[in-house]
Amino acid sequence: MTIQLEEAEIISVEKVGEGARVCIDFIDELDPLEGLLVGNTGYGYMLVLSENRSTETYPARVFRVNSGALHHYVSIDGEKTTYLGEVKPGMKLSLFHQNQTSRQVTVGRVKMEKRPFLRVVSRVGNIEISSTIQEADSVHLLGANAKEVPAISLVAGDKIMVAVDEPGRHLGEKIEEEINEW
Repeated sequence: MTIQLEEAEIISVEKVGEGARVCIDFIDELDPLEGLLVGNTGYGYMLVLSENRSTETYPARVFRVNSGALHHYVSIDGEKTTYLGEVKPGMKLSLFHQNQTSRQVTVGRVKMEKRPFLRVVSRVGNIEISSTIQEADSVHLLGANAKEVPAISLVAGDKIMVAVDEPGRHLGEKIEEEINEW
């Protein structure tokens, strides 16, 4: 399956306090430019990359995506979503690559811990796409030109890649409804 990623401009990054952060550990090795599409709303999703790189404070975890807050939508297969807080071991999720392809991989473990968060808001045209991600040097988003961008370095004006969607879901399935999310 292929996906359409679009360039979005960061319009704000703010510290929003501590909450429940979800890490998804997969049963396969992940590429450094592969990750999960997650977002606060159905308007779209940011590509949070695997922890397949070492940082000053974290060793590489080639099987993990530090996915963000438990309320996030996460794309199961490019069409259907679930909440990060509902992901269970044995489920298959789609991992998306910067080259706009995807593959289904089984979840081996879900780890939830209290961590500090950043609310990252981006814009594509008139559409705002946001995510609530851990404030840590191990969290990277896909930037423009297939470059990984540390979440803690994001500032207004930076460019990242997002998948635009339309809100309106019931139990993860798209439905026609009138809805506003922010």
